[in-house]
Amino acid sequence: MIGVKRILCPVNHLPTTADAVEALRYAVALAAAYEAELFVCHCTAEPLTEQREASLRQTFEKLLQEMKGPRPLASEVVLVEGDPVSEIPHAAAERRVDLIVMRSRRRPLAAALLGSTAEAICRTAPCPVFVTHAHEHEWEGLPEGEIKLRRLLIAHDFSNDSELALSYGLLLAQEYQAEVHLMHVLPFEPAPVLAAMPNGEAAAFHQAARRLQSAVPAEAFLWCQIKQIVRSGQPYREILTYAEDHEMDLICLGAQGAGFSMRALFGSNADRVLRQAPCPVLITRPLRPSFKQEPAPVFASAAAGRQGNHGKGVIVPVN
Repeated sequence: MIGVKRILCPVNHLPTTADAVEALRYAVALAAAYEAELFVCHCTAEPLTEQREASLRQTFEKLLQEMKGPRPLASEVVLVEGDPVSEIPHAAAERRVDLIVMRSRRRPLAAALLGSTAEAICRTAPCPVFVTHAHEHEWEGLPEGEIKLRRLLIAHDFSNDSELALSYGLLLAQEYQAEVHLMHVLPFEPAPVLAAMPNGEAAAFHQAARRLQSAVPAEAFLWCQIKQIVRSGQPYREILTYAEDHEMDLICLGAQGAGFSMRALFGSNADRVLRQAPCPVLITRPLRPSFKQEPAPVFASAAAGRQGNHGKGVIVPVN
């Protein structure tokens, strides 16, 4: 069952910067809404001496207290050394978090192929990742610590990953009584009207609309307004255009769906949505607590080997 009980918020800049404050603002609001435990993670390349660790911990705890205000919110400051791309997923897996909330800085076009820390973490995270950006459409009321999520867009390509995106989107929509826009993009050149399409393409539109309708649990229509949208063209362009035109508050999409794969060379649809979205983006992926087998002792008997007794499973962080 999907739930949000532990949230990790990476803050890779000093907490006096705007990026740090904005990332934490969303994380605190979501943690308060779901009564979740919040981990604020700061990753540094500098050695964590005892004095430096104490100073950083005090600074982050003070900022957290200011943002929490009177709300009873369980929180912890996590300080780690190393590369954020590997250490943040590691910290998330170790604490079995349900959601990572982080800030992504817009990258210049010349550096687009190099990706960003947020994009890299979205590929390896053991849980969904909620990504915010500078200069985006923000949820009304957030400065006061209140979430008013009104409209969210869910990209659905009928893969297992997009089914997960739908589940998380409906979870948020139910919590905030938000309007859901469920979109599927067909790989055709956009046509001015449905009647002008070849019969095969027109049939594909109708089939996609029926599949979108059946993808939504019947009970969701009782408490949520849901709109099904079928478009044709480049998925990332259609998602971004629709989100901009209809003032979406959030975009939800799966990490490795057939139509939104993050493995494509020179950037994927998901990468491009992350870089250009006019609002926060939730990249969903299955929770992945990692289990690693200990090597079998050299003195293990042949009988034990034949029975598959190769050591106990132990939980380890995902790198």
